[in-house]
Amino acid sequence: MNWSAISNDYKHYLNIERGFSKNTVENYSRDVKKLIAFLEDKELSISPIEIDKEMLLTFVYETSKKNKAKSQARLISGLRNFFDYLIFEKYRSDNPTEHIETPKTGRKLPDTLSLEEIDLLISQINLSHPQGERNKALLETLYSCGLRVSELVSLQLSDLFFDEGFIRVLGKGDKHRFVPIGYDTQKLLQHYIQFIRCHDPIQEGHQDVLFLNRRGRKLTRVMIFSILKKLANEAHFGKKISPHTFRHSFATHLLERGADLRAIQQMLGHESITTTEIYMHLDTSHLKTVVEKFHPRSK
Repeated sequence: MNWSAISNDYKHYLNIERGFSKNTVENYSRDVKKLIAFLEDKELSISPIEIDKEMLLTFVYETSKKNKAKSQARLISGLRNFFDYLIFEKYRSDNPTEHIETPKTGRKLPDTLSLEEIDLLISQINLSHPQGERNKALLETLYSCGLRVSELVSLQLSDLFFDEGFIRVLGKGDKHRFVPIGYDTQKLLQHYIQFIRCHDPIQEGHQDVLFLNRRGRKLTRVMIFSILKKLANEAHFGKKISPHTFRHSFATHLLERGADLRAIQQMLGHESITTTEIYMHLDTSHLKTVVEKFHPRSK
């Protein structure tokens, strides 16, 4: 068995059998390619079946000189998944990464914006500008529905179910979910569609895309970051913000106002409730209020 053949089979497995998104498949495949490049650089003829823990430790140690703890942890996780695949296919009976310790990375959560800060940011949009109405509609959608930036730019007209009060979102792993959308955000989107978008020179293949650029094509993720950066500068924000800041604010604001964690998990599209819990970094005053309101022993 050679590395090239098994890595191609592995990529096919991730794509077809596991149904991972294109980005996830590329990330996992890149980890294996790094290992292959390392072995070739050292002129080591070790097959995927023969490679052991000691050699993998050497590889991780060599790459750790260049990578931060988070990158190391991701690399080890990717390799662990690869060797699990070899076990699944019965090429190996053990996973040599099983006892390789993953570095502790901690979790840095993005800043959360208050409702006042979100209003201030959106108020910086110049509605007289040709893209002003579009930008207001997309930022309100980003916050009101708690979307990832990739989900926002992928929204289509056929994903809007205003009569039912939902939008259909294409999330990670190409999985769809339905997310509630408020009446005010619906009105902004309807105004954009009826009075702004209809005048765009829509390009072939982009007729169903909701948010279009000036050339009538789908907006890019980079463009959303640029829009936010410009607005943040105009609002003189002292904190660094990104589209994910809106998503994090959406979840935190809901939880602070008593929303059920399971409902938030479903709206965010998290497979595990643990992921949703990590997003919630509530202050102690809110936790105190929860106990006082709901605990049977509180006065």
